Amino acid sequence: MSRGTNAKVEILQHIAGRPVKCIHLHGRESWDPEEKGPAMFLPIGHTQEQFNQFVAILDVEYDNGYGGQNLYGHIWYVDGTWSERGEYDGSEWWDYKTAPELPEGLDQLTLGHLV
Repeated sequence: MSRGTNAKVEILQHIAGRPVKCIHLHGRESWDPEEKGPAMFLPIGHTQEQFNQFVAILDVEYDNGYGGQNLYGHIWYVDGTWSERGEYDGSEWWDYKTAPELPEGLDQLTLGHLV
């Protein structure tokens, strides 16, 4: 059963209004999962027009639940968070990432010891 997904709709839903700093993506060139296609970049400091042109390129349907991974890459946001493309057994998705909280004691001026 096909799980037709539009890459443009998927990325816009995932971004969900978060201000984007830049994006680096590439698709799959062939059925060989190691053979990645040409890279696509949305640069730091992009304009709204550049953003619109970038996502227009992604207006393609793919099966996000079968076969090899179709879309690879990262999205960086203005607030320091990011998203990376996840894949397992042919299914793929976007994972939104934040930096973990710092453990207590890391703000000390002395070196600590591992126990």
